Amino acid sequence: MELPKFLIADNSELPDKIFILHTEYPRFLMDVETDEVEWFEDLSDEEEGSDFDSEVANLIELALEFYDNEMAQLDDEEVE
Repeated sequence: MELPKFLIADNSELPDKIFILHTEYPRFLMDVETDEVEWFEDLSDEEEGSDFDSEVANLIELALEFYDNEMAQLDDEEVE
């Protein structure tokens, strides 16, 4: 099965929270409101390089762009 790179996630136990799930390595779940990130892999070996920091910053930016685009599409659908 082919998975999308990002998914929007929510949970009835946390009704005011919206999350973005990154499905590729390094996999993470990000709280949209706080930008808090929970990693699914142990990244301790890779955290030492500046390349890793750049990659993480880029992934978080892409995740937020994905979220903004999805919300814009929902807004457009509601207008129609």
